[in-house]
Amino acid sequence: MICSITTKGVAELKKNGFWYEIKKNKILYAMFLPVAIYYILFAYIPMGGIVLAFKEFNYRDGILFSPWNGFKNFEYFFASGRAWLVTKNTILYNLAFLAAYTVFSVACSIFIAELAGKIFKKFIQSVMFLPYFVSWVVVAAMMYNFFNYDYGLINTLIKNLGGEPIDIYSNPTYWYFLLPMLYVWKWVGYGSVLYLAAIMGFDEECYEAAIIDGANIFQRIFYITIPMLKPTMIILILLALGRILRGEFDMFYQIIGNNGLLLDYTDIIDTLVFRSLMQVQDIGMASAAGAYQSVLCFVIIMLVNWLVRRYDKDYALF
Repeated sequence: MICSITTKGVAELKKNGFWYEIKKNKILYAMFLPVAIYYILFAYIPMGGIVLAFKEFNYRDGILFSPWNGFKNFEYFFASGRAWLVTKNTILYNLAFLAAYTVFSVACSIFIAELAGKIFKKFIQSVMFLPYFVSWVVVAAMMYNFFNYDYGLINTLIKNLGGEPIDIYSNPTYWYFLLPMLYVWKWVGYGSVLYLAAIMGFDEECYEAAIIDGANIFQRIFYITIPMLKPTMIILILLALGRILRGEFDMFYQIIGNNGLLLDYTDIIDTLVFRSLMQVQDIGMASAAGAYQSVLCFVIIMLVNWLVRRYDKDYALF
C-alpha cells in the first residue's frame, strides 16, 4: 500500500513538475523566449557594471581589475552640487508628465469609446497614435523650425503681425509647459489604447441599465466608466512610478541639448550621466549616479506599493 502511494506521489510530482509545465505550454514559452533573451542580454547582464560605482576605473585594468575606491564616486557626485538639482528636476518633470499623460489618455480613450462611427473612430485613433512613431530627433527639428528666434515659423508670423518674437531657447519658463505638452502629444495615443482596451472589456449591461434609468452620457462616464477604470489606472500609475527617476532622456537631450541657459531648469539625472561619460569621461561618477537612480526608483516603488496595499491590497502590484 505504501509503495503504491509513493509511486503515485512521484508520478503526480513529475506530472506537475517544471519540465511537464514547459512541455504543456511550449507554444507560450516559445513566444516568451525572445523577450526573456532580450531582458537577459540588455537588462540583467549589464547589472554587473554596477561595480564601477565603487571603483576607480581605468582602461588598462578594465572593469574587473580596476582598484576599489569605496564610496568616493558617490561623494564626488553629491559634492558636485548637482545631485539635488537633477533629482528634483527628474521627479518634478516626471510627475507632471505622469499627471498630464494619465488625464489625457483617460479622456481620449473615453472620447474614442463614445464615438458612434466605426470608420471615424478608427481614423481618430490612428491619428492620435501616429506621434508615437515620430522620433524625438524629428520633434527637436520641428521645434527649432517653429520657434527659432530669427527664422522660426511662429516667430515670423508674430513679427508679421507686429508682435515681439519669443525666444524659448533662452527663457526656461516656456519649457515648464512645452515639455509636458510634447510628452503628452507623443504618448497619449499609446496610453489611450491601453485604457480603451480596458473600456472595451466592460459589461455593456451596466450601460444599458443606466440608459434605461435615464442616465445621460456624462453620468455614464463619471459613475460607470471612470470607476471601472480605476484598477487599470492604479496599476499603470504604479508601473510609471517605478520609473519616476528615469527621465525621458531622448526628449531632453534632443530638444534642450547642452543649452547652458536652460541647463539648471531642464537637467535630469540621465543627461547628467551622459555628459559625465561623453565630456568628462568620468565613468565612476556616472555609474554612481546611475546606481543612485536605480536605488531610489526601487525605494519609491516599494513605498508607493506599500501605501496602495494599505489602502486596498487588490490594487497593489505585489
